[in-house]
Amino acid sequence: MLSRVLSACVYGIDAHLVEVEVDITSKGLPHFSMVGLPDAAVKESRDRIKAALKNIGFNFPLKQITVNLAPADLKKEGSSFDLPIAVGIIAAEEVIPTNPLNNYILVGELSLDGKIKPIRGVLPVAIEAKRLGLKGVILPKENAAEAAVVSGIEIFGMDGLPEVIEFLGGISKREPFVIDLNTAMTESSLYEDDFSDVKGQEHAKRALEVAAAGSHNILMIGPPGSGKTMLAKRIPSILPPMTFDEALETTKIHSVSGLLKNGQSLLATRPFRTPHHTVSDIALVGGGQTPRPGEVSLAHHGILFLDELPEFKRNVLEVLRQPLENGFVTVSRALASVTYPAQFVLVAAMNPCPCGYFGDPRHQCTCTPRMISRYRSRVSGPLLDRIDIHIDVPAVPYKELSNDYAGERSEVIRHRVTEARERQLKRFKDDKIFANGQMKTRHIKKYCRLTEDAHSLLDAAMQRLALSARAYSRILKVSRTIADLDGSDDIHSHHVSEAIQYRTLDRGQV
Repeated sequence: MLSRVLSACVYGIDAHLVEVEVDITSKGLPHFSMVGLPDAAVKESRDRIKAALKNIGFNFPLKQITVNLAPADLKKEGSSFDLPIAVGIIAAEEVIPTNPLNNYILVGELSLDGKIKPIRGVLPVAIEAKRLGLKGVILPKENAAEAAVVSGIEIFGMDGLPEVIEFLGGISKREPFVIDLNTAMTESSLYEDDFSDVKGQEHAKRALEVAAAGSHNILMIGPPGSGKTMLAKRIPSILPPMTFDEALETTKIHSVSGLLKNGQSLLATRPFRTPHHTVSDIALVGGGQTPRPGEVSLAHHGILFLDELPEFKRNVLEVLRQPLENGFVTVSRALASVTYPAQFVLVAAMNPCPCGYFGDPRHQCTCTPRMISRYRSRVSGPLLDRIDIHIDVPAVPYKELSNDYAGERSEVIRHRVTEARERQLKRFKDDKIFANGQMKTRHIKKYCRLTEDAHSLLDAAMQRLALSARAYSRILKVSRTIADLDGSDDIHSHHVSEAIQYRTLDRGQV
């Protein structure tokens, strides 16, 4: 008999429907064959399925079994096809009816005793089931909370294969798994780190507030131990709270990558990714023989922190150009091309010189001018061109470290940042951008209106500091964000003055 079970495979960050067709015939010698571009993990499922069916008391048919995974031109990978293939064999043996199989997508890995193990990429599968108008998804119990964030479909989390057989056979009834989205968003949006933990560095804190408010990329330059990493880790806590759509898209990427904890439904905190400087270009932007999201996509709607920026390989840093410019990254391979979202804020940190103490009054720098120049030239001009703010982060003196004053809490700073972002959303409602950091030349001309005093100040700064045209546009964008934090429609001279301070490298200072 022939049975047909619906399943799905994930390619990129999207799920594609797969029909698992099982044909069993008693003619010929016993044989189990699988077609439809299965990878090694899918082919190995035959042994897991045989053991699982035997251990739950089902006599595995000693007949010719052919399993087809359609469409046949789409590569199938992973262990998620164990459950639909096993159910297809049982349905082909007429143990359960075939009608319910047309309403549900089945995914899950089987253990040898018939238990269903969790898999990755469940959220895209649930989204695809809703898009196709199916009734629901049957999946491992540990993945139920993740899939239940998709409303409008039924999610059934199962412990083992016998439960699935009883449910599809109409022997037992189950209630679909339901979660409270508001509670899930609230419980998942708590940050452990707070800006009040950082002593001193008020100038750097202000610069990070501006960067968060306008989605500006930022570079921090300072000696070892000055607090650059500590500051960077707290930036997600001052970014605006994630919307449900943002949380869903971010969770989708982490689900495909297998980074969600068992039982976790939503990722409602801003991602903070900090790859080591030995990272490869494929690990950073994504790819591989079977394309996977890279660090830039895992940082989507959050922060990508590159510590010790000059220590990264030159070719690795250069691949950041496209995602920084476009907000997505396209990975092209021989068989297909995959596009991953990559809308993140780049936060980088570096020492001013190889020894780290150039310009530090408390330590003697041992580097020659040529060594310093060679060290800084490891970061290319085109990459610096995409960083709006670069600031000096000096060592914190003992007096400030021992001070009881804690500074503002992240919650207070986040309130100001959120208000500034709301002003930008209203301003750019007719444009395809949402923050000042994404403005192009036409947006700068339209929205960066300077007062007469601001014009005079910027003119004097351009001439006296010999600022480049690149610095000019960056100063205007940052000035626009500072004005938004100030609640001003026009850009005044004090806004421009503060923005000029955030161009350390253009001013020739460290």
